[in-house]
Amino acid sequence: MTQIRIHGRGGQGVVTAAELIAIAAFEDGKYAQAFPSFGVERTGAPIEAYARISNKFIRTKQHIYVPDILIIQDPSLINSSVDITKGCNKNTIIILNTSKKFEAYKSLAFNYKFYVIDATKIALDVIGKNIVNTVMLGAFIKITNLISLTALKTGIKQKFYKKGSKIITKNIQAIEKAFS
Repeated sequence: MTQIRIHGRGGQGVVTAAELIAIAAFEDGKYAQAFPSFGVERTGAPIEAYARISNKFIRTKQHIYVPDILIIQDPSLINSSVDITKGCNKNTIIILNTSKKFEAYKSLAFNYKFYVIDATKIALDVIGKNIVNTVMLGAFIKITNLISLTALKTGIKQKFYKKGSKIITKNIQAIEKAFS
């Protein structure tokens, strides 16, 4: 079982990212679950969401305390009061949205399997808004190969069908750009 923890701020699509991972995993014939962890937080407050992917039925329903993969949608959380790397180990894959170079995060790069992507730039260029969740998922599937690009595109279509074809098309383009 692969356990994924996603950190971001309220309004950035953290919960939607976890749901999209689960939908895509189901599309690929795997077992999956996704759930948020937040209370009365408002837009901009730190939140996290979780996803699990497995080839076997998933029995556990608890938060993810030792993630295999950590997706950080908001780089300001690195130096905040939130201990985003809690429970991580040298095998944890960390994917960070940042415009800074890889070298700017030496402590993360040294201690973990660390990747950076300027998801904000891609989101602004392609979607027209600073909502990076789907962009981060494009990088996630490229790095991990846990779910297929086809399944993620199907998940986008299912999750965003009420928002219209324009939103679906832009998010798929953003995923493809991050993937490449």
